[in-house]
Amino acid sequence: MSHQLPLGFTFSDDVSFETFYVGSNSLLLKQLLASVHERSEPLIYMWGSRGVGKTHLLQAACQYVAKQAQSIAFVPLREHQRLSPEMFQGLEHLKLVCIDDVEAIKGHSAWEEALFHLYNRARETHLPILMSGKVAPAQLGLSLQDLVSRLGWGLVFHLQELNDEEKLGAIQQRAKFRGMVLSDDVGRYLLKRYSRETHALFQLLDQLDKASLTAQRKLTIPFVRRFVQRDSSRTGS
Repeated sequence: MSHQLPLGFTFSDDVSFETFYVGSNSLLLKQLLASVHERSEPLIYMWGSRGVGKTHLLQAACQYVAKQAQSIAFVPLREHQRLSPEMFQGLEHLKLVCIDDVEAIKGHSAWEEALFHLYNRARETHLPILMSGKVAPAQLGLSLQDLVSRLGWGLVFHLQELNDEEKLGAIQQRAKFRGMVLSDDVGRYLLKRYSRETHALFQLLDQLDKASLTAQRKLTIPFVRRFVQRDSSRTGS
């Protein structure tokens, strides 16, 4: 098994296709599964706002293929300043390449050209590439127009943000995978009183899980309220 990851980077154990709450994104998930199973699409580009699950899906795909003892690469381009465009060399011979935050290399000609040439080589070896960005390819602001056109050749999906009921389902699913019971009342309380961003809710849920285990208490509204107040006083927020 071969992984190509940035130094010090590891995948989270709770990131998988099973832990992704699908919501209105069932077609995207179907295409991603087809890509990792059948290598059916040379390129899938997904875009959406922060916290909708782009990185989760890319890492889930990488971990799925890696568990089959296949070679993968995960490239978080938001960290491009400590990486090198040369890392794209030879990736076309792997089984899957996932590239996160494409907008981060806007205006960096060496990176744009390296990604362009990787895509061309990947078409010859039938390597599936999964990419993500905050906006659609035409809105990325990339200088290399040939790269913009290549990104539009594949399947492009707008990753839809969850509505409130779906966010409730997502945090309840997250709680279930962690062995917790999160009632509708407590879930709605979290949505009403705290961040509505799914990623932030997941982080709060992870903290509540540790606190409830330490205190040997169930997740109730009074327990959640006391925990958040105590945590806020410690951090000074």
